[in-house]
Amino acid sequence: MSTFDLSVIISTYNHPEWLEKVLWSFEFQSFKNFEVVIADDGSDDKTKKLIQRIQKEVTYPIQHIWHEDNGFQKTIILNKATVATKSDYLVYTDGDCLARKDFLQTHIDFREQGYFLSGGYFKLPMTVSKLITKKDIEQQHCFDIYWLTEHGLKSSFKNNKITSKGLKERLLNKFTPTTATWNGHNASGWKVDIIKANGYDERMQYGGEDRELGERLFNMGVKAKQIRYSAICLHLDHARGYVKPEMIEKNKRIRAVTKKEKVTRTAFGIEKD
Repeated sequence: MSTFDLSVIISTYNHPEWLEKVLWSFEFQSFKNFEVVIADDGSDDKTKKLIQRIQKEVTYPIQHIWHEDNGFQKTIILNKATVATKSDYLVYTDGDCLARKDFLQTHIDFREQGYFLSGGYFKLPMTVSKLITKKDIEQQHCFDIYWLTEHGLKSSFKNNKITSKGLKERLLNKFTPTTATWNGHNASGWKVDIIKANGYDERMQYGGEDRELGERLFNMGVKAKQIRYSAICLHLDHARGYVKPEMIEKNKRIRAVTKKEKVTRTAFGIEKD
C-alpha cells in the first residue's frame, strides 16, 4: 500500500539558497498528505546541511537521494529518486521552482488514470528571486502580481499565469499554443506508467531529457492534460553553466529515434537491458 497520496521529486544541484525557499513553499501547501524526495545530482555539503536542518523544521517527510558529482547526471538521480518514492502518484519539479499553496492540490484534482499532467513555470528576474523571504512564501506575497510589480516585475501577457482564475484559467489551459509535454519542473503522472516506460533515459543530459520521457508515455498511449495556468510555480533565476551545445544535439538525436520508432521503453533507464 502507498504511504502517501503523492510524492514530490525535487531535482537540485548546488543551489541551497533557492532549495531552501522551495522547501518552505511545500511546507505551506494546502494539501498535506505527501512526501518530498530530493534528487541531488552531487551537491556539496552546504546542500546536505541545509536539508538536515529543514527536515527538523518542516512537517512533511524528506528523503535525500544523492550521488557523487560526476558531471550532469540529472536523469540518473531522478531515476533513483523515482524508485525511492512511497506513493502511486509522482509530481516532478526543480529546486528552483517555488510552488504556490494550491500547487499539489491542483495536481491531485486534475490527475486521472491514462493521463499525465503538464504544467509550466513563471520566470522571475534575479532581483525579485533574491528578495523573496520565508514570510513572503508563507503569506503568498510572491504569488501576488501587485507585490511582484512593486518589486520590479514588468507587464507581460505571461503574467496571466499568476492572475488567471475560473473560466479564464480553463480557457487558457485549453487554447494555449504550448504543447502539453512532460516538463520536469512541473509535471506529474502515475508511478506505474513511469516505471513501465523505464524512467528517464540515462544517456541524456541537459536539453529535452524530460520531454523524451513524455514522448515515450505518448507512445504507450498515455495522454496529456494541460494545467499550465492552474498548477503555478515561480522559477527563481540563476546561471546555467552546465549547458553545452553537444548535450542538446545528443539529446535531439535520441528523441528523434524515440519519435520515429515509437519507443515506449528505454533500455537505458531504471533497469538496464
